[in-house]
Amino acid sequence: MSRSNRPVAEVFPPGAFIREELEARGWSQRDLAEILGRPSQAVNAIINGHKQITPRTARELEAAFGSSAEFWLNLEVAYRLHREDSPDPAIARRAAERGAAPLTRKSTARGS
Repeated sequence: MSRSNRPVAEVFPPGAFIREELEARGWSQRDLAEILGRPSQAVNAIINGHKQITPRTARELEAAFGSSAEFWLNLEVAYRLHREDSPDPAIARRAAERGAAPLTRKSTARGS
């Protein structure tokens, strides 16, 4: 299914949620940078979607905002997947051509 044929759901970059959290708390990006012990540029890059949320960053956001690390990672993954094009349909076709049988490997164990 091509990207244009997928059901349309609003997907926001995680930075949009961070921006909302900052506004709700009356914090600036600089405040968050100081809280996280990160450079302001790094926080700005995350908020603007130029830098991905890593597991370490997700744990730090969890500590700062109280939202789980899984929440932040799920937002990141959903956003990145939404931005990706569908894989080449030939991949599914080649897999179907192989059938349900798994690929076999020659045994490398001695004495087999």
